Amino acid sequence: MRLRHKPWAKEKLMQYPQYVIQNPEDYKGEWTKAFSNENPIHIEVGTGKGKFIVGMAKANPNVNYIGIEMQDSVIISALDQLIEAELPNLKLLNIDGSNLRNIFAKDDIERVYLNFSDPWPKNRHEKRRLTYKTFLKLYEDMMEDGGEIHFKTDNQGLFEYSLRSFSEYGLLLKFVSLDLHNSEFEGNIMTEYEEKFSSRGQRIYRCEVKYQIRG
Repeated sequence: MRLRHKPWAKEKLMQYPQYVIQNPEDYKGEWTKAFSNENPIHIEVGTGKGKFIVGMAKANPNVNYIGIEMQDSVIISALDQLIEAELPNLKLLNIDGSNLRNIFAKDDIERVYLNFSDPWPKNRHEKRRLTYKTFLKLYEDMMEDGGEIHFKTDNQGLFEYSLRSFSEYGLLLKFVSLDLHNSEFEGNIMTEYEEKFSSRGQRIYRCEVKYQIRG
């Protein structure tokens, strides 16, 4: 489905600097200042319309969240939810996820969420997958030692590829579900895509992996 362009979205995003960080590079290495506390920071790369990240921020007030989405016509929906909920522990970044190295320093982040990322199914596009080894190195470079990636998808091929990629990189597997909604996992917060896919009876795959502490 074609994305509906909202020409007014960029201006509205700029009107709420308390929620949408306009110059994220200024906080590199000092993201605790953006929240005025020392709580751990979790980010979602590709936050879409924000259902997941807003739900997580509501459920976990002692964790700080950052939702990252490059399309302003999409992230504006997350902003609308944030304005209504008035959540002090959630910030939004309207940026391309490939720019993360310019924004986060080592130890800034405790956890990365990847939800229903583009599978890029063709082999020649492997390097664009958010679970490709160069992205895994990128996440590691901005996370605390022992940081985690939590990954969800409806795409079996991407899930199998990601498990291999995680293993080859040396990540430790903490949790895996081949059918999340028919498992005993508790506390799942769905994304917009997850609601749509699961309502059609599609299986949802989920895993949690952890970076090893390197000496």
